[in-house]
Amino acid sequence: MQIAPQSSIDLPGIPKVRSGKVREVFDLGETLLFVATDRLSAFDVILPDPIPGKGAVLNQISAFWFRKFVDVDNHFITADFQKFPESVAGYRDMIAGRSMIVRKTTPLPVECVVRAYLAGSGWKEYQESRSVCGEELPAGLQLGSRLPKPIFTPATKNEQGHDLNISMDECRQILGKEMADRARDLSLKVFRAGSDHAEQRGIIVADTKFEFGLTDGKLLLIDECLTPDSSRFWPKEQHVVGQSPPSFDKQFVRDYLETLAWNKTPPGPHLPAEVIEKTSAKYVEAFEKITGDKLG
Repeated sequence: MQIAPQSSIDLPGIPKVRSGKVREVFDLGETLLFVATDRLSAFDVILPDPIPGKGAVLNQISAFWFRKFVDVDNHFITADFQKFPESVAGYRDMIAGRSMIVRKTTPLPVECVVRAYLAGSGWKEYQESRSVCGEELPAGLQLGSRLPKPIFTPATKNEQGHDLNISMDECRQILGKEMADRARDLSLKVFRAGSDHAEQRGIIVADTKFEFGLTDGKLLLIDECLTPDSSRFWPKEQHVVGQSPPSFDKQFVRDYLETLAWNKTPPGPHLPAEVIEKTSAKYVEAFEKITGDKLG
């Protein structure tokens, strides 16, 4: 992996329209340029140390899925730097491998979460109510239990803190019934296809988050897709019901941070070299298992 770590990216002469927790978004006129940095956030705080290779993993694994799901409309145009416009040609060393050109959309104001296993906030809610986002579940499930079938559990977006889980009825109130049902059906379709592929390669997708946007009335899958940042990836051979398995995502960092006397507010603490290296290796391993390719 030869891409140098990048915590922040600016492209003089190209307007930056948004800087998220990980991605920088630039306006190319008719299209957008998405650039994935190596920033890592935990507990909604951006940490000071980049994770080498992380941005390339997020970008290239998303591109892999967008190409794979040819029957699902999405915003992806290309991640091939040779096909990028001349205006960004001088930034190859900075953004090649970690960037893609995408269509412009108006994002839906709802996160589309699909869960196939009990974990995270879903597990906490189940313990209290035996349901997740209004979806009643069987009694007797444990942490890490596989659900009878994947469930759609939407959430409202919150730029400043945690997203808020909502019911399907609340989702329909926000989006309208037809749009909410369409987003749900597409989310479940993409999840089933992606999780089946990943499981064949030794990775369980416990849950994931999708985003959708509208262009000329058409609903498109946007942002990132089935990445270690937007999903819980578990090694299939290490999955044990009743336990939280080791993961291919940033859970390793969260577990380390939980050992510190940190109040989970900015500024975030620095990470030891071994935590950075292991986290980077986990991201790269997830990419290589799922795609069958080497990161480059």
